[in-house]
Amino acid sequence: MSTFAVGDEDFLLDGRPVRLLSGALHYFRVHEGHWEHRLGMLRAMGLDCVETYVPWNLYEPEPGRYGDVAALGRFLDAVGRAGMRAIVRPGPYVCAEWENGGLPHWLTGPLGRRVRTRDPEFLAPVEAWFRRLLPQVVERQVDRGGPVVLVQVENEYGSYGSDPVYLEWLAGLLRECGVVVPLFTSDGPEDHMLTGGSVPGVLATANFGSGAREGFATLRRHQPSGPLMCMEFWCGWFDHWGTEHAVRDAEDAAAALREVLECGASVNVYMAHGGTNFGGWAGANRDGELHDGPLRPTVTSYDYDAPVDEAGRPTEKFRRFREVLAEYAEGPLPEVPEPPVRLAAPVRGGFEGWASLDAVLEVLGDEEVVAAVPPTFEELGVDRGLVRYRVAVPGPRQPYPLGVTGLRDRAVVYVDGVLAGVLDTSGGEDVALAEPVAGPAVVDLWVESLGRVNYGPRLAESKGITGGVRHERQYLHGVRARGLRLDAVEAAAVDKVRFEEAGGSGPGFHRAVLDVAGAGDAVLRLPGATRGFVWVNGFCLGRYWSAGPQEALFVPGPVLREGANEVWVLELEGDAGAGVALDVL
Repeated sequence: MSTFAVGDEDFLLDGRPVRLLSGALHYFRVHEGHWEHRLGMLRAMGLDCVETYVPWNLYEPEPGRYGDVAALGRFLDAVGRAGMRAIVRPGPYVCAEWENGGLPHWLTGPLGRRVRTRDPEFLAPVEAWFRRLLPQVVERQVDRGGPVVLVQVENEYGSYGSDPVYLEWLAGLLRECGVVVPLFTSDGPEDHMLTGGSVPGVLATANFGSGAREGFATLRRHQPSGPLMCMEFWCGWFDHWGTEHAVRDAEDAAAALREVLECGASVNVYMAHGGTNFGGWAGANRDGELHDGPLRPTVTSYDYDAPVDEAGRPTEKFRRFREVLAEYAEGPLPEVPEPPVRLAAPVRGGFEGWASLDAVLEVLGDEEVVAAVPPTFEELGVDRGLVRYRVAVPGPRQPYPLGVTGLRDRAVVYVDGVLAGVLDTSGGEDVALAEPVAGPAVVDLWVESLGRVNYGPRLAESKGITGGVRHERQYLHGVRARGLRLDAVEAAAVDKVRFEEAGGSGPGFHRAVLDVAGAGDAVLRLPGATRGFVWVNGFCLGRYWSAGPQEALFVPGPVLREGANEVWVLELEGDAGAGVALDVL
């Protein structure tokens, strides 16, 4: 069996110096039926290694209740079959523009700012999770004939905190769980980040998108010896709803990649292939230099302007990178794989049924909670989805402003069943309806989380109504709250929803059936729709929003089937449009 080690200047494979040419590919953002193809694309681009995060919250939705944790092992096996090495970044925090940075809502809710520290109430669940997850990594390390050569300690910790006790404890836990390959940290090439995020005796790496010589010079001040590696070479960027699509010039990115390699360093292209935030798992950021401004939710696509695009196709950036990487490859590069099967012809379908949000909530919603003040999403056990808050305005009383303090993130408001407005927190979290409300009245606030913060000091903040509902200056108490979680929408449950054959085109649950001949990768469009989520054959494609810049959702071919395909659209704010369109890529 092989050994992999950190030498004075290089990585050492069986004592022989090696350079890692790696690319980021998050297996959880790619349909499992596409893993082999995407790995083949990375190989053809000239990469010999693949890096992935592991999002804790995807696999432990409630304490001690686990999902498909074995998916990581299956992916690492696919990496091995592709003849590639693997870098695993298990967190517990991963950032990754992923909901809550990968931390479970049930942990960050009660702990808040105590997460990512030495606090025992944080360390205990981290240890339990690692002992459940890490056997898959340990069994597939290079010394056991597997592909895993490096494992990360935390992630970009120097951008967040400065608790060396926590980092050293985490490194020790990885070793105690059986990780024998080299450990590493990764941080921005700035003194305070490298100081806060490094661990004595653990390889430090740097993250940047340009200026390799300056970045490595800073790293060398903190780590005089050891291999140089850019663990995240940012070749593109991600998008937020309501902004312009981010694009990086291919020639510029290729020149920056060449500079990294000319420094004699190893590299991990972030992202080599981005994939998709299926299931509503996209995170969010706070605006501003200190990441403490208005919320900026991330779109469903994680294309990242990567060399391999969201649908697995090579781009101009792919071709430019392949030219650079070919100069550092051992032998000729493999041919570019043929793309997966694509949809043969466009398909259109109108909506055949509709159910109101209240009707859907009665079937798919959680039990209603009655409390003095509005409970947060975390207190209700809601990770992704929305909550209906119902509160009575007593009367008789004159019309006064109806407001919310601490709204996160967006509320569609009804007064006595009539749409009264949408509360948007782009200008702050204390908001009020444009028109005053008189009493008595019943107010429903359908509050949606647009994604929990995944980076910066506002990590671990709660969602929902975190303050209260006000009428004039008076708080309204006695709140009824009921959650609708995205993962409650599944085929068995939806069958119980009573769809009206003819219904409204506005907010509610809409059903369509598309007859497909020649199933394959496609894109889905909802012309005229406003904002919500869409499922195809029970698979959640993610959020759509007319705010752009994303205008269509990627549909993996394995999700579609020949013949009838059922589409569910949960429209939350406005018109759902005339129907559904499946288009050819």
